[in-house]
Amino acid sequence: MPRFSANLGFLFTDVPEIERIAAAAAAGFKAVEMHWPYQVPAAEMRSALSRSQVTMLGLNTPVGNAAAGDFGLGALSGREAEFQQALDQAVSYGHAIGATAVHCMSGLVTPDAASAAERTLVTNLTLAADKASQADMTVLIEPINHRDKPGYFLHTIEQAASIIDQVGRRNVKIMFDCYHTQIMQGDLTRRLKDHLDLIGHVQIAAVPSRAEPDEGEIDYRDICRSLDRLGYSGWIGAEYKPRGRTEDGLGWLSTWTQDRSSNGRGAVT
Repeated sequence: MPRFSANLGFLFTDVPEIERIAAAAAAGFKAVEMHWPYQVPAAEMRSALSRSQVTMLGLNTPVGNAAAGDFGLGALSGREAEFQQALDQAVSYGHAIGATAVHCMSGLVTPDAASAAERTLVTNLTLAADKASQADMTVLIEPINHRDKPGYFLHTIEQAASIIDQVGRRNVKIMFDCYHTQIMQGDLTRRLKDHLDLIGHVQIAAVPSRAEPDEGEIDYRDICRSLDRLGYSGWIGAEYKPRGRTEDGLGWLSTWTQDRSSNGRGAVT
């Protein structure tokens, strides 16, 4: 059973963001990830991580002008300067808190702008990869489903793989969110196998509810066994929307931990 991290954008939201780190540690998580933690001073964030002995895996680039409907800037032609500002903020903050990756969000694009968007994203990611490399960070790109976010440019695993090939940098990887991929494409086990070398992080949530991974149409215990067989050595991010209080819904984690312990393999987190 792989290692699990807590996405603090969705989990433990009944306490302030900085306090979620300790809450995740108390629940047994050894790593966390965040969406946009920039309102917390980097020094305070790093101190909280150190106190709880928790690793920060990654954070997202700022979305742009959220009030105007932005959801990322990476593929938006004509807004390259804004993307670079968002990237610089993410890499600087991420490096300061010890994060290992930055998720570069591609944004919303109309179908007629798709060709220009791809060229723009490749150019932006090339520069992002070089800047992230200087901070010892990986760049992640994530396909997001069109049911939850209509018009999101990056929406299939194969599209992400093609863009990574065009970028040609070894530190650009796929954030394989099983929830999004199941909705858009399905066939998760085969896609994990076919693209394993390009996968930098995996995330899970129930489909269709996006709740705890112990319900819905995906057998995540089988997915985890498949990742073990494939030799995946990274983390799996618990990025779901709890049915209630986060701690009350962690039965899946304790059960999977017991499964692993019974096989003599230690703790899951």
